[in-house]
Amino acid sequence: MPAAKPDPVIPRPGLVEGAPVSFGLFALSRELHGYGAELLLKLGLHPGQELILMRLFDRDGQTQAELQQTVGLDHSTVSRSIRRMEDAGLVTRARAEHDRRAFIVSLTADGEALREPISEVWSTLDRLATEALSRAEGTDFLTTVAELERAYATARRG
Repeated sequence: MPAAKPDPVIPRPGLVEGAPVSFGLFALSRELHGYGAELLLKLGLHPGQELILMRLFDRDGQTQAELQQTVGLDHSTVSRSIRRMEDAGLVTRARAEHDRRAFIVSLTADGEALREPISEVWSTLDRLATEALSRAEGTDFLTTVAELERAYATARRG
């Protein structure tokens, strides 16, 4: 007997009846982003800052332009995030010797100390997805999307 189809967390408007997959992915993405943001805020980070830190964990001492390119955010967002992270003592900025217009961004000890907590955030998000996928095994894709959405929403509100 097939598993019961769970109700989605975000009710589906009639307008998207013809687009159940894309709206399901939108709803899933919204819950994933929301719960991830809550976990990051507990670390004193705003969404997007963890992406910059993770790039610096891989290779410390990058220019803002390199970071912008690898995290896929616009220049003003990266610049503002780095300034806030510098104010919080997570990174330092210094003019590049090869180009006085460029800034080199480096981790501080406080920034490096977030390596494990950020890894734990991603592990938590992945564990929820894995558990939801296990519960949804053998069901169709829309049911799987609803299961993932519910897992993040439950954890977020729990």
